[in-house]
Amino acid sequence: MPDFDIFLPSLLNGLATGAVYALIAVGLTLVYGVLHIINFAHGASLMLALYAVYFLKECWGIDPYMALPIAIPGMFALGYALQRAIINRASHGKDENSLLATLGIAIVMENLALLFFQSDTRSIDTAYSLRTVAIGPAMIAVPKLLACAGALAVSGLLYWIMGRTDLGRAIRAVAKEKEGAKLMGIDVDHVYAMSFGIGLACLGAAACFLLPAYYVNPQVGGGFVLVAFTIVVLGGMGSFAGALAGGLLVGVAESLGGLCLGESLGQIGIFAIFIGVVLLRPQGLFGAKA
Repeated sequence: MPDFDIFLPSLLNGLATGAVYALIAVGLTLVYGVLHIINFAHGASLMLALYAVYFLKECWGIDPYMALPIAIPGMFALGYALQRAIINRASHGKDENSLLATLGIAIVMENLALLFFQSDTRSIDTAYSLRTVAIGPAMIAVPKLLACAGALAVSGLLYWIMGRTDLGRAIRAVAKEKEGAKLMGIDVDHVYAMSFGIGLACLGAAACFLLPAYYVNPQVGGGFVLVAFTIVVLGGMGSFAGALAGGLLVGVAESLGGLCLGESLGQIGIFAIFIGVVLLRPQGLFGAKA
């Protein structure tokens, strides 16, 4: 049984990682909740954002956190354009066409990354990459703490936008009753594109928080999107609060699973909780019963 001095660092590291997982999953669940499609290009889009932040640092010396004002609007614009130019036109009102469109976008993004960047794994060095701070008996890496704080701040901002702004009210209206929203004069196609853009903007922020402590290669999005899908189902499809809670739970489960079973088996903890929740509560922790 691990002692407290080992347990606490693992718990804090798990919460820090889980906050970033939650931010990635929030974008995915927003797209599902409004457009009712699963965005298979979510992982590839995160990979693209990581490359953008990497080259901003390597080519122009822009620190990843200082790249937030570039990465967030850049990814939002990409998401808005993809939805209006490809997904919306390809769907013709059919969800299966939208799924295939996002799958095609993912394949194109990953192969373009392989073509231009090769399969090399890249990372960056910053003045704070190896710094740690003491929290009780635990030594926590500074990039992880900053990532946790940043991810929670962006998630809180998104929660405020959804609950207190006209855009948020329009998004919630379209998600709940599309035809009724049309009758109220809401431009549904614009709301769809805004939702898709916000989903990818979350990935722009997540890339800035991840890169000081992580790496990038053309396949890096696959692992993150698998975890994000797990979080979305675990929390309840389309549930904002469920994505936040699920992300933190998955981060802690992965960290403590690695502590108890070994780092290579850490994800067993994630899927043990996932299977347990699906068996006991199929709609997810925050999902409504059908």
